[in-house]
Amino acid sequence: MISFERVSKRYLSGRAAVENISFRATAGDFVLLSGHSGAGKSTLLNLLAVIEHPTEGAIRVNGEDVTRLARRALPYYRRTLGLILQDQKLLSDRSVFDNVQLPLAIAGHSRQDAARRAQAALERVGLAARAADMPITLSGGEQQRVAIARAIVAKPLLLLADEPTASLDPAYARDIAELLASFNRAGVTVLVTSHDTALFEPHCTRRLVLDHGRLMQ
Repeated sequence: MISFERVSKRYLSGRAAVENISFRATAGDFVLLSGHSGAGKSTLLNLLAVIEHPTEGAIRVNGEDVTRLARRALPYYRRTLGLILQDQKLLSDRSVFDNVQLPLAIAGHSRQDAARRAQAALERVGLAARAADMPITLSGGEQQRVAIARAIVAKPLLLLADEPTASLDPAYARDIAELLASFNRAGVTVLVTSHDTALFEPHCTRRLVLDHGRLMQ
């Protein structure tokens, strides 16, 4: 499903964020990407989401080199992804429900369909009772659950999570790890970056270790 073929990303300063990365992941994998701060984990996710472009190499998803997609095709590709970023970027002036259904509204789903899917996503993450609340009233762990509901509301084939348990207490972190694992068991391919490898190792089918931009394991 995912293939990185000798991928490098260098910036104008000459610094290489990732260098000569090659790996494959198949549909249904739970991939854990670990490494020190600055190892290139977030860059790798950004490359896969085509938020950044590689300096060299090819990134294929389902056989298509996504780095060569036309600009007009990018929104359609990203609709197959669920993105969970370190900064949840929840809209503070909209309810939990409106935050979750926003991707569907942007994609042109009917109001009725968007509402049905948003409600189902909130039920999936255990926050159906907080649908009308504003994000600021939620705990950090609950806000992360809202971000996850928003990421899975369009039923993505691939879920990308960048340090999804950062700054959460151990109980919330375990809940988030189990929640991501449950999506994987339902058939979603998951790629997670985390410093807390012990939290995700029981669930992962493949582990990648980065060190200063290079794939070590």
